[in-house]
Amino acid sequence: MNKLAQLIDDLPISKHHTVPLPESEVRGIKNDSRQVSQGDIFVAVKGGSVDGHQYVSSAIGQGAVAIVGTEEISETGVPYIRVEDSREALAWLAAAYYDHPARSLRVIGVTGTDGKTTTCNLLFNILKAAGLKTGLISTVNAVIMDKEIDTGFHVTTPEAMDVQRYLRMMLDAGITHVVLETTSHGLIQHRVTGCEYDIAVVTNITHEHLDFHGSYEGYLGAKARLFEMLQATPVKPIGNLRFSVLNADDPSYLPLREKAGSNFVSYSTRGKGMLNAEDIHYAPQSLHFTARSQDQSFDVGAPFPGEFNVSNCLAAIGASVFGLKVPPEAAVRGIAQTQGVPGRMQRIEMGQDFAAVVDFAHTPNALHVALEALRKMTTGRLIAVFGSAGLRDREKRGMMAQVGIQFADLSIFTAEDPRTESLDGILEEMANAARRAGGVEGEVFHRVPDRGEAIQMGVDLAQPGDLVASFGKGHEQSMCFGSVEYPWDDRIAMRAAIAKKMGISGPKMPVLPTSRKDQPA
Repeated sequence: MNKLAQLIDDLPISKHHTVPLPESEVRGIKNDSRQVSQGDIFVAVKGGSVDGHQYVSSAIGQGAVAIVGTEEISETGVPYIRVEDSREALAWLAAAYYDHPARSLRVIGVTGTDGKTTTCNLLFNILKAAGLKTGLISTVNAVIMDKEIDTGFHVTTPEAMDVQRYLRMMLDAGITHVVLETTSHGLIQHRVTGCEYDIAVVTNITHEHLDFHGSYEGYLGAKARLFEMLQATPVKPIGNLRFSVLNADDPSYLPLREKAGSNFVSYSTRGKGMLNAEDIHYAPQSLHFTARSQDQSFDVGAPFPGEFNVSNCLAAIGASVFGLKVPPEAAVRGIAQTQGVPGRMQRIEMGQDFAAVVDFAHTPNALHVALEALRKMTTGRLIAVFGSAGLRDREKRGMMAQVGIQFADLSIFTAEDPRTESLDGILEEMANAARRAGGVEGEVFHRVPDRGEAIQMGVDLAQPGDLVASFGKGHEQSMCFGSVEYPWDDRIAMRAAIAKKMGISGPKMPVLPTSRKDQPA
C-alpha cells in the first residue's frame, strides 16, 4: 500500500488536507529533510532543538510528494496534511507503508527500567528452543534469522520507520514471533505505535528518565502505555492474546494491574506472585532456582549470576510458558542456552589476578543490584567506576554516588556522556552526595574526569582477589561530549588498562576530549 491517498486515508488519527490527494507512488517516509529524495513523504517533527517545519521547503526541493505536519502552512506546492501529533502520524504511516506487518506476527513487548535487554534475550532463546521462528528487536541489535543488525549507539527503541522495516523483514523471512524491547521514550515518542502487541512484560520501574517524564508518576504513565496499547490491539487473523506479565515485587504492580485486564500472570522472588522463584542458589557465575506456580514447578539454571536475573528469568517464563503456552522444558533449555548479553556483567579476562567486569548499570537501582551481585563474586575489594549522564535526570547523580559509597569499597566518579553540561559540575554533584553519605574523597571515592584514566586507576589499584567494574556504558560504542559522539567502548578500555598494568600487548586506550595530552593514545 504505497499510494499517497491510500497511506493518508489509512491513518487512524485526525487529519486535514485542503486539496485532493493524488495516487502518487510513495517511495519512502522521512522525518529528516536531509534524507528526503524523490517520491518521499516528509513528516515535519518538532524536536528538542530542531523544528522540522523549518525545512519543509528544503524537503519539497528534494522531491517530497507530500508534507505531514502540525503547523498551519499554506502554498507548499504539494499536498500538506495537518495532524495533531507528527510522531504518531509518522508511526502509522510507517506501519501502513510496510503493510502493517505486526498484524500477522505475535509481538511480545518488554518494558521496564532495568533488565529489559536481558529479559528480551531470555525470551528470544526460550522461543527458539520451543521451535518457534523468532525475531528480536532490542536496544542492542535486531536479529532476523541469521542476520544481526546494530540498532544504534545509545540505548533506546529504534525510530518507527526502522521498527516497521524490521518487522516487515521478519515477516517476509517466515518469522512468526517477535520480541521487542520497548523503552519509555519509544512509547511516548510513538516509535512503537502500530506494533500491535500480543503480550506486554514489565521488569521493574525505578528512578530513571525523570528529566524527560517530569516525575515517577509521569514515567510510570509512559510505561503503562504499553499495557494500554496491548488492550487496543485490533483483532488479528492469528487471534489475540492480550496477555500481561507483571512484577509483584515492584511498586509498579498495583497501578499496572489496573491497566492489564484480567489476562495476566504476576511473578515474584518473594512468594508474592502467581509464579514464584523458590530455593534460589547463587554461584559466582550462575544461578539456580525452582519456578513454582499453583499448577506446576520446574528447576531452572542460568549461566549468569545475580538476584535481579532471577526476576528476569521469571518474566521470560511468564511470557513464554504462561502467555504463549510454551512447554516448561523449552523454557529451561532456552534459559540455560542464553549467553551473557554484551556489556551486561561481561567479564574481561586477560590472565590478570583480579576480576574485571563491564556492566550497563546506569540507574541507582541497577547499580545497587549489580554491586550486590558482584560482592558475592569476590573475596577482595569491590572497585566501581561510574558516572552520570549530562542533560538527564540530575537527582540520579547523587543517588548513584550514594549507592557507590554504600555498596562498593572504592568508587571512582568519571565521565558518562556529559553532553553540553559541565563534566566538573556533574562530578561535583556526585562528590557532594558521596560526602553526605559519609564518604571521604581520596579514601573511598575519587573524581577522575577522563573515563580511560578512571578505568586505568581502578585497574592499577586492584590487588589479587579484588574485582574492578565499570558501569553505565556496557555495550555502547560512543560517548557524547557537546554534540559530538566520540568512539568509546568500556570493554576495549578495560582490556587496554589491564594490558598496560600487566605489561602485555592489548588494545590502545580510546581517546576522549578529556584525555591528557601528555599521555600516549
